[in-house]
Amino acid sequence: MSTMLASSAGFGILVIVYIVVIVFEIAALWQVFVKAGHPGWAAIIPIYNIYILLKVIGRPAWWLLLFLVAVIPFVGWIVTIVVGIIIGQDLAKSFSKSTGFGVGLWLLSFIFVPILGFGQARYAGPSAGGARAISY
Repeated sequence: MSTMLASSAGFGILVIVYIVVIVFEIAALWQVFVKAGHPGWAAIIPIYNIYILLKVIGRPAWWLLLFLVAVIPFVGWIVTIVVGIIIGQDLAKSFSKSTGFGVGLWLLSFIFVPILGFGQARYAGPSAGGARAISY
């Protein structure tokens, strides 16, 4: 019986740590959006937060459809990985950061997004802006 209580307590602690990390990540993305001149609350709305992120980096709105491809086995996963890498690079460039920082955003976003949000990074404008980019 005491083993079951210990494992339940361990699970409860794990859930609390997970919730704290998620809240911290949302706060970091909130700050990234605010630095880019967008409403911070957009960070808590699923799908809309991706749309705002695409606006921040200057990618067209139809890129949202690329995330729907993720449900297709293998091909969708490859598309999602490639899109994730591109978004990481564009976000790094939008905040005048290096390509290495963009790789960090893709691989370790839970560390690098808070660096953007809570650090000294300043938004320099959409790095992927063009004729087909989402307009403000």
